[in-house]
Amino acid sequence: MIIQDHTTFPSKVTEDTNNSLIHNLFVFNKSGVCFFGRNFTDYINVEKNLISPFITALMTFAKEMIGKPFKTIEMEDIKIVIFEKNSLFYSILCDTFENLTFLDEIISQINEKLTAYLIKNDINIEAEIIYDSNLNETIEEIIRKALRPEFDSKKEKKVIKFLKEIKSNDDIEGITLLTDRGKVIYSSFGKVDLSTFLKEVEFRVKIYENSILKLFYTLKDKFIFSEYLLNTFFIILVFKSKIKFGLAEHYLTEIVNKITDILTD
Repeated sequence: MIIQDHTTFPSKVTEDTNNSLIHNLFVFNKSGVCFFGRNFTDYINVEKNLISPFITALMTFAKEMIGKPFKTIEMEDIKIVIFEKNSLFYSILCDTFENLTFLDEIISQINEKLTAYLIKNDINIEAEIIYDSNLNETIEEIIRKALRPEFDSKKEKKVIKFLKEIKSNDDIEGITLLTDRGKVIYSSFGKVDLSTFLKEVEFRVKIYENSILKLFYTLKDKFIFSEYLLNTFFIILVFKSKIKFGLAEHYLTEIVNKITDILTD
């Protein structure tokens, strides 16, 4: 096996996604030795031989102090998320508002491919560093597909343009459109504010006979309306608590109908 590290080679992920939310991926063993790593954006440069021992030390400390390892480290608009799959540890550096369920789906797919690769090539993860262009391409393709828009770019642009125009309405304080897997398509909030907002919202839904209904609730001094549409997306509108219920519902209905028309046209 080639003991060569080309993790700084250009990634194809940024070629296909204009708003990549995953910046780095590192895979390491229980000893903290990173045997595979890739940088997908230029947002932040991380040295894999420094980050993996740091994370391993924190995990050991957390487990000794509270009896279980931590999963997330947040730093302003980015975070490090750790996933343990069998004897492998995956570290993702991404934007803070990325949903853990969405990330876990990606890592599960990568783990399946990587585990098969390790077995097939009889790789000792305690002593070898992997560089394989085919493996890189396989992993990047998984991430590209995950980050790829759920609808075509023309419709996406129309939806986002429409939502930006709606934001100029004084009655609406914030708008967020995301998939049912937690992937953010558009938000009028900044990264840090969006992260805080999504934590508070916690993707609350009401389910009746497997259908997700409209949801209305208050949060601090906000009035939040959300609806599930086309079995794929959530639209969340944030109003000041003083808005009349009927008016808020009217705005929600109008926006849902417009987005539905655009996506099904």
